[in-house]
Amino acid sequence: MSEKGKKFKFLNSIFFISFIIIFVFALWGAIAPQALQSQAEFTYGFIADTFGWFYLLFVLFLILFNFYMAFSKYGRVRLGGDDARPKYPFFTWIAMLFSCGFGVSIVFWGVAEPMTHFQTPPPWTNVDPGTPEAAREAMWNAFFNNGIHQWASFTFVGLAISYFLYRQEERSLISDTMNGVIGDGSRPLRKGFRNGVDIIAVIATVMGVATTLGLSVLQISGGLNSVFNIPASSTTQFTIVAVMFVAFMISTISGLDRGIKYLSNVNLGLALFLMVAVLFIGPTGFILETITMGLGDYVQNFFQASLRMENYTDGTWVQDWPIYYWAWTIAWSPFVGMFVARISKGRTLREFVLGVMVAPPFIGMIWIGIFGGTAINLDLFHGTDIAGIVAEDTTRAMFAMLDNIPLGTLLSILSICLLFTFLVTSADSATFVLGMMTSNGDTNPSMLLKVIWGALIAGLATVLIISAGLNGLQTVSLIGALPFSIVLFISAISLLKSVRKDYKETRLREEEERRQRIREDIENS
Repeated sequence: MSEKGKKFKFLNSIFFISFIIIFVFALWGAIAPQALQSQAEFTYGFIADTFGWFYLLFVLFLILFNFYMAFSKYGRVRLGGDDARPKYPFFTWIAMLFSCGFGVSIVFWGVAEPMTHFQTPPPWTNVDPGTPEAAREAMWNAFFNNGIHQWASFTFVGLAISYFLYRQEERSLISDTMNGVIGDGSRPLRKGFRNGVDIIAVIATVMGVATTLGLSVLQISGGLNSVFNIPASSTTQFTIVAVMFVAFMISTISGLDRGIKYLSNVNLGLALFLMVAVLFIGPTGFILETITMGLGDYVQNFFQASLRMENYTDGTWVQDWPIYYWAWTIAWSPFVGMFVARISKGRTLREFVLGVMVAPPFIGMIWIGIFGGTAINLDLFHGTDIAGIVAEDTTRAMFAMLDNIPLGTLLSILSICLLFTFLVTSADSATFVLGMMTSNGDTNPSMLLKVIWGALIAGLATVLIISAGLNGLQTVSLIGALPFSIVLFISAISLLKSVRKDYKETRLREEEERRQRIREDIENS
């Protein structure tokens, strides 16, 4: 395709319909943010209350499915062909996974979530808030909510797209992962269904990215206020968005192999430095014991917590935390999965599953253990009230903890830098993925398309910050998780069916090649 043709490849129904729907919701969020949030929360509340059990079962199914693909005979199947090899070194690959999938959220919730559970323990535990017993419950529940369940959807979508893209030479679209079940889109009805799936994926991605960027800007603004006493005003937040936009546009122009790659390495390096610094500056022994006990409780309670409900007590903790997280990750999975697929060519199915579903969650749990454990230690034994600060304003959680340890100001500045680089990387990744989604699966979308999506996301985040409409848009994106989970289930059947056929054909080809070599050896002897 000519450069001009590629430049305007996004002029299609998926782009236009997605844009119109997103524009309508953004306008609603800007004009009547409370009405949007109220309606979205009512709808999501009904879905979560009625189908919460389904989310729990479905995510557990994805975990078991992913591990089956990794440890069965199909685990040796290599994405891109038997002779393909990974393009990115392991550290860089993990860094890119971590930056895209966790990004700002782990910095945001690394202290806030365990301190929230510490102050308000799960109701069935029957422990008093602010006690050692509450601390233990808080840590392993934070591990669980941020563990492999959160990465199950990301892993599956990335695995499915990678397989059909690199082994079957399909497009990098969610709809193409269902080819093994519904066939191609040659018939009008099938084409309409497939376009609908891709439109839902685009909408969920834009809404999710815009709200994540908005919440990240609020946290950076809170950090600047805590460290430098800069007012957390609309002017400050607009300036952060503007600087972020310029930075991720520079990164986007640099390309995947430079911008995102280098920033991801910086992100993981800076995150590891902060983790090590707080580990040794803080209560080292307490932190290590907290991580050890938390991991033990996590493993021990894994299956029980995976299917935990509150139907006998009429509580909402499970709905407010794990079910909310699972819905969020299902809605977020097209974005993360598609990006992960783009950087994973050459890896086996086993490497892919273990690398994506195990490594980033493990790093995340260590992060929570270090930062959340330090905050709990300060409240339990040193008379601080970090939990109280978190209850008032979650954006200050990280900085409230750092204020109470040596070198806290320096570490707070580094944390703001980490938040910003995570923010830039997430935005850069999002423009790249949205470019692929709306250009018929082109793995190298045009620069114009990426700039358009970057400008739309930055503008949307700014408008919703000013109008306080972020939470409403975020909740809207969760509503799409239920129908999208059905799509993923069809994709799972399609993937298994296609891998089995591929594996059988590969073994037959290898056997025929072996017999041919034997015949040639006999003829030459």
